[in-house]
Amino acid sequence: MKEKASEGVRLDKWLWAARFYKTRAIAREMVEGGKVHYNGQRSKPSKLVELNAMLTLRQGNDEKTVKVLAVTEQRRPATDASQLYEETAESIAKREKVALARKMNALTMPHPDRRPDKKERRDLMKFKHGGNE
Repeated sequence: MKEKASEGVRLDKWLWAARFYKTRAIAREMVEGGKVHYNGQRSKPSKLVELNAMLTLRQGNDEKTVKVLAVTEQRRPATDASQLYEETAESIAKREKVALARKMNALTMPHPDRRPDKKERRDLMKFKHGGNE
């Protein structure tokens, strides 16, 4: 892996190279939108990434905290990209706990097997609006 420790790499480019986001434009939007924190603070996409920096990323419902182990601006295969960072143990435990809570919530509120037909929709509307239509 080609490392550029002397010049540094932009945050959005590193996030793209580490395969957190599919495109650099998406990575830039996430940084600008406050979904990525660099060492506990919001930052700009042009922030230079340093070794051992802590990044907090929000991806959908998940929040990851990772430590930067290597710096590169080349997008490599996923196996190589996973060597650029290390997720903290607390982050893994927290993500698993949130995933379990989401799964348990889905079990307590099951979804119907099919959508209601026209008559059932009318009955639901009558029930919701008190039958005065």
